[in-house]
Amino acid sequence: MSVSRSQQKENTRRAIISAALAQLSADKSFASLSLREVARESNIAPTSFYRHFKDMEELGLVLIDECGLALRQLMRKARKRFEKGGSVIVTSVITFMEFTELNPNIFRILFHERSGTTSALRAAVAREIQYFTVELQDYMVVKGFDTEAAYAQAEAMVAIVFNAGAESLDAEPDQREVISQRAITQLRYVAAGAKSLDLLV
Repeated sequence: MSVSRSQQKENTRRAIISAALAQLSADKSFASLSLREVARESNIAPTSFYRHFKDMEELGLVLIDECGLALRQLMRKARKRFEKGGSVIVTSVITFMEFTELNPNIFRILFHERSGTTSALRAAVAREIQYFTVELQDYMVVKGFDTEAAYAQAEAMVAIVFNAGAESLDAEPDQREVISQRAITQLRYVAAGAKSLDLLV
């Protein structure tokens, strides 16, 4: 079956995105990738790159957007899991850590570019983290939490989980377990502290 021109273009665009993501590592951030490297990995000529993206920054923005969306979708599934029973905190941390282990480069671009050299990419990561925080806040409000208290707690919890994910990226399995358990303990402290301050409804 023949592939339409628009489908072929979309396939090439996806290949570029996948190629860029695949080249990330503990020692290689998106900022250190060159257009030529991405083009070579995508099996296209460097000039063909510009048919799909204006420049590397635009590619980075698309990657951050897609990675943030993938992460939010995963946590939505986690919420459905703990609605069936079990600890909200434990289920969330386990789900998040599974995600970082199976998709390390998706998290790497969010982590690396959070403090990267490009202001547009830093802003994009901050926006994705904000989306993540607000979704958690909304969930907590539905469960009966005060709006302001829910946001403060959600923001602290997101910071803890993101830091744990970043630390676990290149850790050994036994270290990952230690990191996960520490994050669970810290999240419980946040929840218990909020409750003791009578911030929860």
